[in-house]
Amino acid sequence: MQVCGLWPFAVGTGTPMVGVPIGLQLFTGATVCADPISWFQDANLISNPSVFVLGLPGLGKSTLIRRMAAGGAGMGNLPLVLGDLKPDYVDLIAALGGQVITLGRGRGHLNILDPGEATQAAERLRLAGKETERQQVLADAHARRHTMVSALLTILRKQPPTDREESILDAALKVLDEHHNGVPVLGDLLQVLRDAPPEVRAVALDRGDRTRYNQITEDLEASLISLTSGGRLGETFAHPTDVPMMRDRPVVYDVSSIDDTDVDLQAAILLACWSAGFGTVNVANALADAGLEPRRHYLVILDELWRALRAGRGMVDRVDALTRLNRQRGVGLAMISHTMSDLLALAEEDRMKAKGFVERAGMVVAGGLPAAEMPMLTSAVALSRAEQELLASWQDPPAWDPVAGRETEPPGRGKFLIKVGGHPGIPVKVELVQRELAVNDTNKAWRPMAVPPLPTAGAASGSTSGEDVA
Repeated sequence: MQVCGLWPFAVGTGTPMVGVPIGLQLFTGATVCADPISWFQDANLISNPSVFVLGLPGLGKSTLIRRMAAGGAGMGNLPLVLGDLKPDYVDLIAALGGQVITLGRGRGHLNILDPGEATQAAERLRLAGKETERQQVLADAHARRHTMVSALLTILRKQPPTDREESILDAALKVLDEHHNGVPVLGDLLQVLRDAPPEVRAVALDRGDRTRYNQITEDLEASLISLTSGGRLGETFAHPTDVPMMRDRPVVYDVSSIDDTDVDLQAAILLACWSAGFGTVNVANALADAGLEPRRHYLVILDELWRALRAGRGMVDRVDALTRLNRQRGVGLAMISHTMSDLLALAEEDRMKAKGFVERAGMVVAGGLPAAEMPMLTSAVALSRAEQELLASWQDPPAWDPVAGRETEPPGRGKFLIKVGGHPGIPVKVELVQRELAVNDTNKAWRPMAVPPLPTAGAASGSTSGEDVA
């Protein structure tokens, strides 16, 4: 009862005591505190407020990030889960009083041409006499929408749009911004393309020939028709946004209804959620810089990163553009994948860029990994021989308990090695407290369901027919 009042202890224990308490040092039992925002902002232990988590499935990667997110929320850092595929974070965000936005086929829409709160923020900045900041907010919104349209085309075609098509899209979006009333959707962009305004024809280089223009834009028009008429990606992005994202509460995009076999839609929705999230963060920062709102810090969680990277050529560049400026934007970033093989199983021109996600991370947290992963991992993170052997031992399968008649807990569950640069790693065991168990139950689908007993014939409440019993 008394010791808890002394937390955090003034005397060091050889492990960092700044940030979210995540567990005990595996060999000494010392408390370990860690999260990317605290280690960057308060402790100056890392140069980039980001963490990359690697580990085999079922060993607790999402549990670790949920602990960081919950503890960070208590410190005032709002967690943003921009695409929850399982779902692993819905219960946590709901328990924190946050916003749960559901997306999927027949389960909501996310308009990638919606500038979000950028338009309102730009007006507030204009009234405050912040013209430069206003222009920056509008330019960011334009670039984000352009990037997302290009990303959807990349997923749809399995290759990025051409330079000419990129220029045509840029000009068409500017026409929409100048002449369209209200929030445009992809159908409006398609109509601009068909109307062939002079600004668009100029960058299309049709040489004054409308027939030539139609030939130049035919492939682009066909792709936009597919995006607006329920093609392979459905109509998720073709209608107005159902639930606008809030910037003053924790948020999770629940996309767990999308089947794992629907790879293209998964990747498209993840990118759209990431784009919407970073757009909201940019608006919040712009208003805070102008003194119009309090400063907010966010922990942006990008889970199942490998799914988006494998969607097609050029996707690594799209993700890189969204994530590279997290320090300047004032956000912490948590990226989660299974193994280095996930990142390196890409087109040759994308491998080094994907590897850079790990190399640029302020801290790398590794769970159980196969020994075959070590050469690839050590090419990005310095690991001693003992550290490599420790990670390999955590990926061993669980033993069989003959007394209980079931498998014991896997030896690597909840165990992680925290690496920062060339410093020795910190092995830690994450232990959940009672209040966390409910929001960390990711096996609800396997829990036995209570089945009410069937009514018996001749019950006191009256006779029951055989059909009713069935």
